[in-house]
Amino acid sequence: MNKYYLNLIKPGIVIGNLMSAIGGFLIASRGHIHYLLFIKMIIGISLVIAAGCLLNNIIDRDIDSVMERTKNRVLVQHSRLFLNKSILYAVTLSVFGFLCLSYTKNFLIVYLAAIGLFTYVGIYSLWMKRRSVYSIIVGSISGAMPPVIGYCAVTNRFDMGALILLMIFSLWQIPHSYSIAILRLHDYKAALIPTFPIKKGVKLTKNHMMIYIIGFIIATILFTIMGYTSYTFLIIISMMNLWWLYIGSYGYEIINNDSLWAKRMFQLSIIIVVSLNLLLSLDPILFYK
Repeated sequence: MNKYYLNLIKPGIVIGNLMSAIGGFLIASRGHIHYLLFIKMIIGISLVIAAGCLLNNIIDRDIDSVMERTKNRVLVQHSRLFLNKSILYAVTLSVFGFLCLSYTKNFLIVYLAAIGLFTYVGIYSLWMKRRSVYSIIVGSISGAMPPVIGYCAVTNRFDMGALILLMIFSLWQIPHSYSIAILRLHDYKAALIPTFPIKKGVKLTKNHMMIYIIGFIIATILFTIMGYTSYTFLIIISMMNLWWLYIGSYGYEIINNDSLWAKRMFQLSIIIVVSLNLLLSLDPILFYK
């Protein structure tokens, strides 16, 4: 039973977003960590993200039932048993999450968390996912909120650093999600989800992915130029970004298989975002002067 409740909140996604929130918090802290603020932010953002994932599970249970990778999710297999409990579970998580964030006395991060939750659940999950090829672009905004919240928890203002972080993680999210859309093309067709590869074709999707990766590279460079990270950070992340760009541009012809190429791009996107979060966390201590 406990395993079911854990799976409902998509723990992998919660942990991934939590890493981004920690990276944002630590890069803003510059090595001077307010531990009580850190704990409140971590607990609050974790609960809000978990609530968003759970609400997405509730909304998407009809879609999940026809997709191979999601057909075994809890609300597909046990909808009658868990649906009402899941709704209460989501409300409870969100209430306690926002309460915990409010205890930081920084209401900017409460508003940002509310924007992120509303964008993900209300705009992306309820409306755009089933209607628009551009849903992933909108969803990327909510996916970029955790590092911005972590950053703003320390600074208590939405400044240029917060804006660039929003750009970095939004621009990363789109090629990451497009690679999944290509990899799971048949699943999305079966569920009648109008993803960009289905409506516009894989070739055009690939070209758009390259544009967003270039934008991501520029945003990471800008973050260093504006003085938020060291040049060591920039060198390391740029090397990885160029490898991602190379596989996207030339690897497409070398691999010559849409699914294999998309899988490689997806794997690289995970490696890059994990490395990015680690670099954001360690840069103020190890590299930044």
